[in-house]
Amino acid sequence: MNWTVYILQCADDSLYTGITNNLESRITAHENGSGAKYTRGRGPFRLVYREDCADRSHASKRERDIKNLNRDEKLQLLQSADGKSIRL
Repeated sequence: MNWTVYILQCADDSLYTGITNNLESRITAHENGSGAKYTRGRGPFRLVYREDCADRSHASKRERDIKNLNRDEKLQLLQSADGKSIRL
């Protein structure tokens, strides 16, 4: 089962990073307000980054690494992602 690290751009222009093994379902959950506490009331969302990982452990580590970046570093990641990123 593949896992995905993803970044959503929220309506307030903040960036949310998460992991899932079903990206479509997870984005729907965020849109419905049943995703993460942080995203409640911040929709609509736009998927701006996705990175496939082999397993949950790798996805969790990658999520932690991305969450430790400041906003400018995250934006730089989005611009240098070479095919993994969806343009802002």
